[in-house]
Amino acid sequence: MAKKQEGRKVVAQNRKALHEYFIDERYEAGLVLSGTEVKSLREGRSTIGDAHAGEMQGDLWLFNAYIPEFHGGNQFNHETRRPRKLLMRRRQIESLKGAVQRKGLTVVPLSIYFNERGWAKVELGLARGKKLVDKRASEKERDWQRDRQRLLRETHKSGD
Repeated sequence: MAKKQEGRKVVAQNRKALHEYFIDERYEAGLVLSGTEVKSLREGRSTIGDAHAGEMQGDLWLFNAYIPEFHGGNQFNHETRRPRKLLMRRRQIESLKGAVQRKGLTVVPLSIYFNERGWAKVELGLARGKKLVDKRASEKERDWQRDRQRLLRETHKSGD
């Protein structure tokens, strides 16, 4: 289900992106949705693990994001993996397109959430791919942080 985080209700996260990529910059984009897509998102059943953002017709679009059909929708229900337009300022779109073309970076969605006003938003990351060595190093660092926290908890409990 969705969880609250900093005044926003997160409905889908792309945890795989943090493992596969170094995130250089983060952007917030609006999302053009139909009514049944919004209702389905509010139920918190969508996935963006295989999704990516790219240019189409001069705008930025979200591809391959899975938003399941709304159970109460009838013949007006939406297509589950259709491309969805992202709403950003023109200057931001141009800078993202330039970074992708010049530096070979990728635009990946990190999360879909509802902000405090109830609008559906996508957090995008400008990402560089990790090599296998980098993935191992970040996994080793994550394991060390977890062990360190466990040790600190144990020393605080024994010190009381």
